[in-house]
Amino acid sequence: MFRRHKPASEHKRNHGIHGSALSMPHNDIRTFFNLSQLVLSAGHLRPPPLLRHSKITYFEVEILDAQSKKQICVVDKIPPSSTLLDVKHKFHKVYGPYLKDSANIKSLAASSIITLYFTDMGQQVTWTTVFLTEYTGPLLIYLLFYLRFSSIYDAKESARSLRHPVVHLACICHCLHYIRHLLETLFVHKISEGHTPLKNMIKGCTFYWGFTSWIAYYINHPQYTPPSFGNKQVSFAALVFLVCEAGNHFINVALVHQNQSGNKTSFPSPSINPFTWLFTLVSCPNYTYEVGSWMSFTVMTQTLPVGVFALLMAIQMAQWARKKHQLYLKRCTMYSWRKTALIPFVL
Repeated sequence: MFRRHKPASEHKRNHGIHGSALSMPHNDIRTFFNLSQLVLSAGHLRPPPLLRHSKITYFEVEILDAQSKKQICVVDKIPPSSTLLDVKHKFHKVYGPYLKDSANIKSLAASSIITLYFTDMGQQVTWTTVFLTEYTGPLLIYLLFYLRFSSIYDAKESARSLRHPVVHLACICHCLHYIRHLLETLFVHKISEGHTPLKNMIKGCTFYWGFTSWIAYYINHPQYTPPSFGNKQVSFAALVFLVCEAGNHFINVALVHQNQSGNKTSFPSPSINPFTWLFTLVSCPNYTYEVGSWMSFTVMTQTLPVGVFALLMAIQMAQWARKKHQLYLKRCTMYSWRKTALIPFVL
């Protein structure tokens, strides 16, 4: 048999065709294998991280005069977490004295611009200064009248008249009352670090110092007449006065311990101390004892100025006690409705 041989050129051409046909699948497989290895070594594919640009919103606080409504200044670049105290620090660096407030500026913001009304309250004083000044004055003023200086009373009349024992007892009780207030202000009460206008302290001093002068003048006067029922009236009233003073002190101590516990939802309650048992009947026994002290002092001295002062103190204490009693009722619905604010079963 004879076979026809292909020309060399045709043979090479066919070989090139078959060779390329065979080599292309091999290259594709190798490329796919390399790509698979790359994916496996790189792990899971993740989208590229998004770039987040932090943007802080600042507030501008406009401060106006409360009366004229004219703009005083604009305090800018106030962060949302700033408090009113921070704003006042910036404002008072240029315009005035220190004022304290803990309100968060963010809670007041209805927009990015906040309007505040500025009122010049004048010179500020601390509450500790107020209390020490109000209580030190009556203590010293009463002693001046008790010594019966010739500039106050007639010297001859003072020398002739003998003092009734109630005069000495009244001086002791009056001094004891204000010494207790001073010691509690320094060592018992946790007084706020806030401030109050100086004019408020002047008003308080005028009230306490003025009434003390009136009271001391009558009790220490050479023509002072003792109580109608004599020593029995004086002794009974003095005993009630001492009980009320002791009760007031122990109630104040109990209130301080209750506030130091850190539980704002708890309410003052009686303890093993009998003076605190009044908590079961009234919300503010410290005010009850305070009114009791002045009422008993009125009975002990039987003078009109003390009676007027005791009445005014009772009205003021009743207002404070009602506010605190209403606050207790709002805080907890389980708070005893049988309690009264100041006077058991009455007020």
